[in-house]
Amino acid sequence: MNFKDFLAAMQAIEGDRNISKEIVLAALQEALAKAYRKHIEIPDALVNVDINEKTGEVSLFQQYLVVENIEDEELEISLEDAKSKNPELELGSLYNVKVNIDDLGRAAALLAKNVMKQKIREAEKQAVYDEYIDKLDEMVIGMIESVEEKFVVVNLGKTLAMMPKAAQMPNETYKEGQKIRLVITEVSKDTKGAQVLVSRADAKLVKRLFEKEVPEIFQGIVEIKAIAREAGERTKMAVASKRDDVDPIGACIGPRGQRVQVVIEELRGEKIDIFEWSENVTELIKNSLSPAQILAVLPSGEKRGLLVVVEDNQLSLAIGKKGKNARLAVRLTGLRIDIKSRAEIEEQGIDWKKLAQEHALELETKLLEKKAQKLAEELTKREAMVKPSETEATMIETPVQDTSVPSEKPVEADPYIPTPRPSEKPVDRAIERKYDRFTERPQAAKPTERIFTKPVERVVEKPAEPKVKVPKKELGDRSGYVSRLEAVIEAPKSHEKKEEKPIKRKPKSEAEERRLR
Repeated sequence: MNFKDFLAAMQAIEGDRNISKEIVLAALQEALAKAYRKHIEIPDALVNVDINEKTGEVSLFQQYLVVENIEDEELEISLEDAKSKNPELELGSLYNVKVNIDDLGRAAALLAKNVMKQKIREAEKQAVYDEYIDKLDEMVIGMIESVEEKFVVVNLGKTLAMMPKAAQMPNETYKEGQKIRLVITEVSKDTKGAQVLVSRADAKLVKRLFEKEVPEIFQGIVEIKAIAREAGERTKMAVASKRDDVDPIGACIGPRGQRVQVVIEELRGEKIDIFEWSENVTELIKNSLSPAQILAVLPSGEKRGLLVVVEDNQLSLAIGKKGKNARLAVRLTGLRIDIKSRAEIEEQGIDWKKLAQEHALELETKLLEKKAQKLAEELTKREAMVKPSETEATMIETPVQDTSVPSEKPVEADPYIPTPRPSEKPVDRAIERKYDRFTERPQAAKPTERIFTKPVERVVEKPAEPKVKVPKKELGDRSGYVSRLEAVIEAPKSHEKKEEKPIKRKPKSEAEERRLR
């Protein structure tokens, strides 16, 4: 049977559906094997399918197990019969009998077709799963393929994703061929419908948009600690900075509000509240319920529940339109929040100021304990990094042993006799003492250090020689002495005429005399 046309179709499947050729060939082999088993009505039959990729020829073999004594004639063959057909066969070998594929019935061919489709579909789903599982919660760009009543089909390039009605923004209208930014919320392998689900209403979309527009968030300097969203209405986002010189709120807003404005335009005018994160729960709730002014935050009887006290005129602002502001605060903090007015609390006879002070003191104590625990953990990590290993400690503590064999008689070292240097000059002891007053003396050497010092020369004092008196020279007669002043006075004056000497002239030639005449 020639399958060249099938091999050409297989290459097309490989390019369009991103399925490798090996997977398609394996699917064809399994489909033909199942079809032949159904044709001979032996479910346990051993079948081998060989496909030549170059020629496109497909060969089908039924295999029999070579045994000593036959128990099942449909699956086994005796060693004697196998040797007569192929002398190289041994016990445990498989004897192949070629089957004509054209003899398969219509039912077997239909079964092979269905098995082939199922295997290719499973391989296609696996390829899509492997492609998009790493992109979960990431932002992608897709083109709208079709708009239905309950969902929108989006083309992501290699597969079609589905955006349910709940994942759509209520203030948006979608059209076919429109390109939009989405976030992948789910990737499934075993499903009948779409494997990939996308969303425009998820809070992760806002987070990814800020990561795209704000470099400080992308670099990890500013961190989005918590985010809550009512799609199309309002988003609350708590941010924190890892560096003191970076303002997290200013970094998200950008110069002249350019960065946050790009996000708002992408979300079709959705309002965004950005505030600074705080480890103090009271401060965090006050920030999350803004723009309402909070008087106090008290503990309630419920687990992870808190009671918020506001002025009477701030109650509706704190709750928000249809409870929107309170819902966002609950999602962002993860706490149960009950908002009541000051008048209602006082009517119940609750001393909210005292409870607020006690609650604040308790929170501060917990925060201090938490900080102390973090510091202790950091110190433990640093000590573990600085502390030497057991091998290094053993090497430091173990002294070096001298393995040399001592001789019977100790050999005395020759005394060091310094040789005088011609360039050396005697040092004035007075200057040396003066210098010692202003210089630090060297510290004592550590026991592990070995300092070699030059032995001091012994100074031998020689007996002083008797001084010999030199007779003074007698002064000569000073009558012939002329001082410098007298020499200047007696010098001839410059204005006096000196004796003129006759000037000797060179005799002129006869030609010069004639010219002068």
